[in-house]
Amino acid sequence: MTTDPQTTAWLDQEDAHLTQLIRAHRWAVQYVGPGDDPGEPPFGYTVGLFGFGHPELVVVGAGHDDTQTMLNRVAGLVADGRDLVPGELLMFPDRPDGLVVEQLPNPGEVLFAANRHHRRPDEASLPAFQLTWQHRDGAFPWDPGWPCGPGCQPRPGTWRA
Repeated sequence: MTTDPQTTAWLDQEDAHLTQLIRAHRWAVQYVGPGDDPGEPPFGYTVGLFGFGHPELVVVGAGHDDTQTMLNRVAGLVADGRDLVPGELLMFPDRPDGLVVEQLPNPGEVLFAANRHHRRPDEASLPAFQLTWQHRDGAFPWDPGWPCGPGCQPRPGTWRA
């Protein structure tokens, strides 16, 4: 694939900016708004947790502020030495809702900035966990009373960027 010089220059600037963010804050959050296709939900992911020997983290279906809050809070735990495991329920004393850690089976279709930062091709992607959030009524997507519908928070591996 050939990239035109203007795109290459822009990508170089983005790479430098991302590296500065990670050096200053230990990780960064990349947010991607919803696509034009109804099957393209908004999502966000961390860039930099792989440097701690941990999978990157992904949140799907939440707005920008909620995504930033969830990812930064959990990334802080990881940066402070916490190893998350699939199936783990994360609860926080100041919030009524929880997050479940799940393996993301298709990280190469999601972690574009993280893979670029670590110079990994999509087919040899960094690993990632999807953080599945609880709806304000307490339901998770697999619960019978899930009020959002399947498009609100797609299950790991059922969506792509």
